[in-house]
Amino acid sequence: MAREQARRIAAAFMPARRFGNRRDYYYSRGKLGSDPLYPGVLAALAPAQGPLLDIGCGLGLLAHVLRQHGQLQSYRGVDIDADKIARAQRAGARAALADAAFACLDASARLPDHHGSVALLDVLQYLPADAQGALLREAAARVAPEGRLVIRTTLADRSGRDRATRLTDMLAHLVGWMGTRPRHYPDAASVRAPLEAAGLQLTMAPLYGNTPFNNWLIVAAPVPSAPGQ
Repeated sequence: MAREQARRIAAAFMPARRFGNRRDYYYSRGKLGSDPLYPGVLAALAPAQGPLLDIGCGLGLLAHVLRQHGQLQSYRGVDIDADKIARAQRAGARAALADAAFACLDASARLPDHHGSVALLDVLQYLPADAQGALLREAAARVAPEGRLVIRTTLADRSGRDRATRLTDMLAHLVGWMGTRPRHYPDAASVRAPLEAAGLQLTMAPLYGNTPFNNWLIVAAPVPSAPGQ
């Protein structure tokens, strides 16, 4: 994102006190300014209609990006990290995000009722392989006919980018930014199979940007019905 756009969003994460902790401010400003994730997700969601469920929302940056770009669909972000959810709620209130809510929830247990679009960004590698398949099926079941399931994930392929991603994820856990360590990195087939079985058609494209990471953007949508059906 453009520097000024990133700065405006990050301002919601400034501490209430002058000399408070600015970790979230600098993190969000840096991530928004360097990660190709958000432009990719915006483009993927542009044709979709209906509410959005953001699984593993973290600080809720996607909600801020959507509102800044005039996308006003109902937004619900969920994350297992209660502290991040509390910080997301504070920043959302400070930015006066309309129709946006955040809740603490373990997505590997049960997703909330939902019918619309779903975002699953940088989440899969933190779940065991069997839980990944279950989550993908649960997410697919909540995609409306006009909705989209948008996933950003590393795909295991033993490349240099794959190794760089694994190392960075482990360091994020060791320094305390991520509360859980990576458990299993999916390959393309293990992501594709449950979604196609659920009746979704997929596109998969690299989303490297200027990063060294093996990130991919996966967009899944229901197969259109034939005329007359």
